[in-house]
Amino acid sequence: MKKYIKNFLFLMLILYLLIGIIKYPQISLDSAYKGLSTWFNVVIPSLFPFFIVSEILISIGFVKFIGKALQRIMKPLFNVRGEGAFPFCMSIISGYPMGAKIVSDLREKNLISKTEAERAICFSSTSGPLFMLGAVSIGILKNSSIAPLIIYPHYLGAITVGIIMRFYKKKENIISKRNTHKTNTLNLIKTNLGRDLSIGSILSNSVKNSINTILLIGGFIVFYSVLTELLFVSNFFNSLIGLLNNMLPINVNKELLHGFIAGLLEITTGCQRISTVNINLIYKILIINFLIGWSGFSIHSQALSFISKTDINNKIYIFSKFIHGIFSSLYGFILYTIKYKNLVKPSLAPELHIPYHLYSTEWTLLFMNSLKLVVFTTIYMLICSLIMLIIYEISSDN
Repeated sequence: MKKYIKNFLFLMLILYLLIGIIKYPQISLDSAYKGLSTWFNVVIPSLFPFFIVSEILISIGFVKFIGKALQRIMKPLFNVRGEGAFPFCMSIISGYPMGAKIVSDLREKNLISKTEAERAICFSSTSGPLFMLGAVSIGILKNSSIAPLIIYPHYLGAITVGIIMRFYKKKENIISKRNTHKTNTLNLIKTNLGRDLSIGSILSNSVKNSINTILLIGGFIVFYSVLTELLFVSNFFNSLIGLLNNMLPINVNKELLHGFIAGLLEITTGCQRISTVNINLIYKILIINFLIGWSGFSIHSQALSFISKTDINNKIYIFSKFIHGIFSSLYGFILYTIKYKNLVKPSLAPELHIPYHLYSTEWTLLFMNSLKLVVFTTIYMLICSLIMLIIYEISSDN
């Protein structure tokens, strides 16, 4: 019965979208153009290098190497094997939906167990600093000084979710073969370098898979851009918002409610709408923190498109994003109270700023910076892994 209801609701949504496109062609065209501009100008140059490099690193066995090195950090902290460090680091640097994509790839290749994948995806799905600092703090709220109140709570929230989810299916402990014998750094390096790899095949598959992924993300961005705009010009939807507002025990600003619901669907649109509401800046920040942690159904759709190829429980992912949003808001309030109170001044509604063309004239620069960043991150993880392995060997000898 659930399946029929779900399919029926999805059919109604598509029909509504088609009717809306016919009824409001200009709004549909403008919103689709904005979504396409965001995808082309920001998402492709920012994420495409990460997709390619991550595909290559998984194929050549790099993830296995750092997994063995970082096992003693990831196991006590998140109760996953060391391979979980790779999607976590990549997600922190690049943002949505990189972490979900890598965790799904690791599970597809059976590099981590089902339970470990479900734990890892809960803390490895984060926004990137480029979005939180460039788009939200500078572009939307026009105040770079408040970035710590957005970035720190977001990553602290992700780590907290990971620590909580370490107790998920706690009885299913990770049995590490590495503990049964001494780890030898030289042998690990020889094993990875001595593999019979088809470089041409790895490169072609990595590029092909990355192009498919980036096209998929672009489709979701355009779809939700059009859907969100059509919802907010719908008389029926606006009537529902008014009814919901009347049912609430307190009187909520209607524009705030509009912005929050928009953010549940698509975070950029939601953050833009919240920024124009006439409330204190700290309240804007706390709501925006929740929306970025939640990530929106647009990001969820992208992540679930990867998760659906595996046996990972998608309900765990959705639940983790909800509590991530709550913790992000909570940490934002704590940091504001303890340290950053002087950064936040009372504010009225600023002029709406839409950063769709924030990097439109710097596409190549953004692409090269992203490529440098992913290479630097890879080298950094490699160096850290080697150091950890050497420390383990020295401690084992003693």
